[in-house]
Amino acid sequence: MTQRLSFTKYENEYVPSFRQKINEAESTEDVKKFFAYTVRELLESILGGKLKIHYEDVALKPNSDPNFFLSERLLSSDSFKSVWENSDLPQVVGRLAKSAIRRYRRLEKHKEKTDAKIRM
Repeated sequence: MTQRLSFTKYENEYVPSFRQKINEAESTEDVKKFFAYTVRELLESILGGKLKIHYEDVALKPNSDPNFFLSERLLSSDSFKSVWENSDLPQVVGRLAKSAIRRYRRLEKHKEKTDAKIRM
């Protein structure tokens, strides 16, 4: 039986500030940006510097399944691939994406409020 790694502890460290950031987001682009930065920080923390994560390696994809994108560079890296395939990391990133998508859709539905905030 293969042992699976759990990164829920790391997730719990990042979730409070992530939620605060996306709740304060004024546009859908802000939500995408906060998601990418948070996941990037999370992955760098988990990988312990074995692989440099770039901003463009991670993206929120509201209209696709799964709701996030990881670059081919990441997915083809041996150090990342072994962690990704033998842990709960896909579920952790999926939960962050799910939270971001809810905020994204809310901002999308209420564009007039977003536009009013930006004009102020």
